[in-house]
Amino acid sequence: MKLKTKNQIIEILNRCVEGSLRRVEKDKTHRPFHEALLTRKLVAASAFERSFSTSFGQGPIEEISKILALDSGAECERQYEIQVNVNKGAIDEIGKILVALRSGEAKPNWTRELSKIQAHKKGDHVVQKVISDLWIKRGNEQSFISIKTVKPNLDQTEIVKKTMLLLKGHDSEFKTYLGLYYNPGGDNRQDYNWTMPNKIFDMLNDECVLIGSDYWATVAGENIYDELLEIFKSVGNETRKKLERIGQ
Repeated sequence: MKLKTKNQIIEILNRCVEGSLRRVEKDKTHRPFHEALLTRKLVAASAFERSFSTSFGQGPIEEISKILALDSGAECERQYEIQVNVNKGAIDEIGKILVALRSGEAKPNWTRELSKIQAHKKGDHVVQKVISDLWIKRGNEQSFISIKTVKPNLDQTEIVKKTMLLLKGHDSEFKTYLGLYYNPGGDNRQDYNWTMPNKIFDMLNDECVLIGSDYWATVAGENIYDELLEIFKSVGNETRKKLERIGQ
């Protein structure tokens, strides 16, 4: 990773921490019952964590992802818009697939679902606008990633699958993914234990689902996840000193 790239990421992290500190200090709320049961410092730390989780959301993740993708030599854009031209029969098929998954009538199977929509060749086509959180191009390969919270709800997950299937209906060579930037269940893919999106995707087996290190490897190459964690740790060594002032 280039030094310039590392410094850009550090700047993003510092910005998120400083913004969270300012919000917590501006909105100091007297919580006598919380402080009596816990401690003032713990209550303040909890308020900071909530603020930071809000500020360090999809925007900074998209920003860091783009920086890393560009560093790896790829082309990359955030909030990438494309007009897809999809067979009307395939669009109807996508609707049926999503209804069956949501109702529990069908189990998610990415390979089978692609076969169904790509079987529609004849008839009218419909043009629709699709926006992907991250677009990456390496050579002739184009990847479209929908980045979601690591514990997405059912509606969010359904929208992602519709977007991905529309892109594949437009061009079967497109690589389309649901991306979760870390695994809340543990270090390994099989540790993912948030059940909500399992109605729409086979979260443990679908190749179109990227979780944790798989996400970062797709964005910028192998081992980038570990490099990124080291950057976070180095920033944390400095920002933890700033956190000492909250709760005082």
